[in-house]
This record gives sequence, structure tokens and C-alpha cells, in this order.
Amino acid sequence: MTSEPDWFEITRRNARSIQTTIGWIYWDPGATARYIDLGLPEAFAEPLGYIAARCAPLASAGPEAVIAAFGSISSVGIRAAFDALGHDPERFEACRRARDAAVTDGLRMYSPGIVGPLVEVGPELWPVVEQLPLVGRTFMAAHLALPRPDDPLLSGWHAVNCIREWRGDTHWAVVVAAGLTHPEASILHNAYMDYETDWMPTSRGATSEEIEAGWAALTGKGLAELDHDRRRVSSDGRALRERIEDDTDRLTTLPWELLGEHRARWFAEAFEPPCEALLARVDETAGPNYQPASRMRS
Repeated sequence: MTSEPDWFEITRRNARSIQTTIGWIYWDPGATARYIDLGLPEAFAEPLGYIAARCAPLASAGPEAVIAAFGSISSVGIRAAFDALGHDPERFEACRRARDAAVTDGLRMYSPGIVGPLVEVGPELWPVVEQLPLVGRTFMAAHLALPRPDDPLLSGWHAVNCIREWRGDTHWAVVVAAGLTHPEASILHNAYMDYETDWMPTSRGATSEEIEAGWAALTGKGLAELDHDRRRVSSDGRALRERIEDDTDRLTTLPWELLGEHRARWFAEAFEPPCEALLARVDETAGPNYQPASRMRS
């Protein structure tokens, strides 16, 4: 009698590779140079280009819809991206195409070992992606509606990205159900990762006023406390953040179940080594705290 696969553990393991396969491009100098060529201000081309390229499928809906979809990114940065691009959906789409060009160049240059697995798995992942429920997953649905790339490497990357955005939409539904705002969630995540106080909300563009309000709200809920005049997340706050992570993994097993145990485990083995190279690239271009969903906790 065979035992049922541990889909929770398979999901948790593959979530790191899903994040890493996609997220490294956010700080890639090749992408940033292309954004500058498209007219984004050089001093802010990296964050504004990331926002513009990622939100391009929703840009025609305006900044409020994008703020709702992103979850973790400051509304100030999102509005700045819309102002920089004149609220023109075509300019957002140009940023997305520029990012895609940087993706294919960068993968071949910095992690050539991922090219074969992405080309191989893409045709298997698209039928999986098409079966995922869309209710409450607005950002993923917007990406799913994009034209499929002709390039097999980019097609595989986009299939992985749809799974990543589906997981992200699900995660933020869990966060909202827990009654947390963007700064509150970032403060709890920061403690979950044992980062220096306020590093994560600051890195995501939260203002000092938003961070102060986040701490005050968490303290009022018993999720943060003062310890010798220092603010810290309480044991209840840490437990809540653990539950959010566990719930996210429990609620996002479906892609791997649809793919099947054999290929889901193959994905882990095939993607983890080249993803380590991509994570090392993030260390170089951004720093060792960035892309926390790819990091092993202490």
C-alpha cells in the first residue's frame, strides 16, 4: 500500500525555486538598462521598472487596482511608476517586453543550467496553470491572459510566473484574512526572517509614518510589544506569521498535485541547483536580505 505524497512539503520546497526563478530579474542590471532606455529616470529605474514590468497586465486598470494586487509594495512607489510612465498602458507593456528580453539573456548568462528544465517543463505546466481556480487571484488571472511567448525558454518562465503569482494572490488573501495591513505584514515577515528591525518594510517602500502605524496596530493587537524600550514582535505575532506561511503552503498544493508527484519531485531536483546560482546573483545585484521567499530561515 503506497502512502499519499506529502504535498505540503513538496509545495514548501518548490515554492523557493518558483520565487527564485522569477524574482532575480527584479534587480538585474540588464533589465534596468533597458528601462532607462525606455525613459525611466536612471536614479529610480530599478524599482520603477520592476513595478511597471510586473504590473503591466493590470496597468490599464490604474494605480488603485495595482496597489490592491501587489500587496507588499508601497503605494507611493506604485503611484510613482504610473506618474513616470504617464499612466500609459503601452509604456508599461514596453517595460514588460524589455524585462522579458532581459530574462532570456540573463538566464542563459547567469544560470544556464535552468534553461533546459524550463524549456522541458513549460508544455507540462501550461495545462496545470489553466486548471488553477481564478476567483480571488486577480494578478495571476491578468498574467494568464497575456499572449504565450513563442520562445520555449520564455514560455516556460511565464508558466512558472503564473504559478508564482497564483501563490502570491493566495498568500495575500491569507494575510488580509488575518486582518493585517501592508506594513504590519512586512513587520511580522521581518521578524519571521530575523532581519534587522524594520529592514523589510523599509525595503518595500513603506514610509516612516506607515511603519510607525504598523507597529502601533500590532501592539494594540498583542502581536508586538516593548522590551526594554525596544519594539519587538511578540510570541503571538511570530506564531501568526508561522500560521500564515503554513496556510499559504496548504492552500497552494494544487499545481503540484496536478503536475503529479513524479514531476513535482523532478522539478525540485532540476530547479534547485540553478536557482542557487540565481540567488547568488541577487546577492550581488541587491544584497543578501532581498528576495526573502527564496531564503532559508536561520
